[in-house]
Amino acid sequence: MKLIVITSPDKVPGEVSKICQLLDNGIDILHIRKPDWTEAQCRKLIEQIPERYRHKLVVHQYFKLCQTYHLRGIHLNRRHPLLPPKHQGTVSCSCHSLEEVSTRKPVMDYVFLSPIFDSISKQGYHSAFPLPVLRTAQEEGIIDEKVIALGGVTYDKLPLLEYLSFGGGAMLGEIWGANQ
Repeated sequence: MKLIVITSPDKVPGEVSKICQLLDNGIDILHIRKPDWTEAQCRKLIEQIPERYRHKLVVHQYFKLCQTYHLRGIHLNRRHPLLPPKHQGTVSCSCHSLEEVSTRKPVMDYVFLSPIFDSISKQGYHSAFPLPVLRTAQEEGIIDEKVIALGGVTYDKLPLLEYLSFGGGAMLGEIWGANQ
C-alpha cells in the first residue's frame, strides 16, 4: 500500500526537514502542491530537498520542473489539466466521483479519489462515499491498486483502505495539521 503525502499549500517552518524525515521513514511519494507559489518558490523548495529524494517528488504545477530536476512525475488538476508534450514520468490526477475514476484511471499511473473521509484540513468538507458505496466499487473493480484514497486519511484508517483494495492513502491534514 502506497503512502503519499501532499505538502501544505503554505510555507511551513522546517518544511524541508519534515519532508526528508517523512521520506526517510517510509513515505513512498511526496506531492508538491503549492497553488499560490511562484515557479521560483517551487524551484527553491525542490533545490533544498536532497537529490536522493527527488525521484519520489510529484509536482502539481510548473511541470517543466519535473524534467529539470528528474522528479517522479506530475499531477494534473483543474488549474493544469493538460499533459505536457514529451513528458517522461508518472501522471496522476484527482477524481471526485467513481465515474471519473473509471474514465481517468486507464490513462493514469494512479488517481486520487476524494473525499473518502471527512477532511482534516478543509473545514466542512465531508466524505462523499459511504462505506457500502466503496465496497460495491471494490467488488466492481473500480477501486484497485491504482486508486489512492484522499480526504481525512490518517494512519489508523490505512487498514480499512487496504481492506477496501485501495492502492494507498494520501495525507495532508494528518501530517501538517488542520487548516491546510
